[in-house]
Amino acid sequence: MATIVFIHGLWLHATSWQPWQEYFTAAGYRTVAPGWPGDPDTVEEARANPESIADRGIDDVVAHYAALIADLGEKPILIGHSFGGMIAQKLLGQDLAAAAVAVDAAQIKGVLPLPLSALRATLPVFKNPANKHRAVSLTPEQFRFAFGNAVPEEESRALFDRWAIPAPGKPLFEAAAANFDPYSPAKVDTANELRGPLLLVMGGKDHTVPEAVTRATLKQYRHSDAVTDLLEFPDRGHSLTIDHGWRDVADASLAWLQRHGL
Repeated sequence: MATIVFIHGLWLHATSWQPWQEYFTAAGYRTVAPGWPGDPDTVEEARANPESIADRGIDDVVAHYAALIADLGEKPILIGHSFGGMIAQKLLGQDLAAAAVAVDAAQIKGVLPLPLSALRATLPVFKNPANKHRAVSLTPEQFRFAFGNAVPEEESRALFDRWAIPAPGKPLFEAAAANFDPYSPAKVDTANELRGPLLLVMGGKDHTVPEAVTRATLKQYRHSDAVTDLLEFPDRGHSLTIDHGWRDVADASLAWLQRHGL
């Protein structure tokens, strides 16, 4: 029985993967959805204690999940969303995973497009340089632009109320400086020929990780013959893993895994 490790991104709690865990458990997988280092167990605790999440960078998160994978005693399948998708790619490039599905993954080193909508979505963090060492919360309106723009406003608010938590600003600052830093933690081994298959999933209406970013990410893998596939959901935004259409993304991910004997 294969194990799937779910990796959340910024501003969503790990429990937002619960429907996915139930879905993939029913399909015959073992599933775990650990939080990032410092993440409290519940949404309420995370909102009440943002300092526990603050000042965690990409390398901290990668090391955290690498240790969890080591405890499994096998290479799991990784499914990550947003910055979780970047983390999944890094771990896959390090040969720590059997395969990865990266949904609306944050930009890795080498990706150059920086659409205006992405800048606006991350402005709550970048407007204050001190936020690099803080945890930053979104307002319902900011969440609506960054995550829920492709669903009704009422649904966006419900998703915010259920899953949104503060997020460390440090990973965003690290990703923004990646192309100027030869040792950037946002660097992924995209040339690895021996890694497992990778599926990049993008939402055509995503403001936070627009499709131009995901297409540019795909190009970074052009020097590897390892499987790298691209799947687009044209009418979906950044909330595609948690909104009413999440099952479509899960179905496609399961079909892709089965197609590759996973």
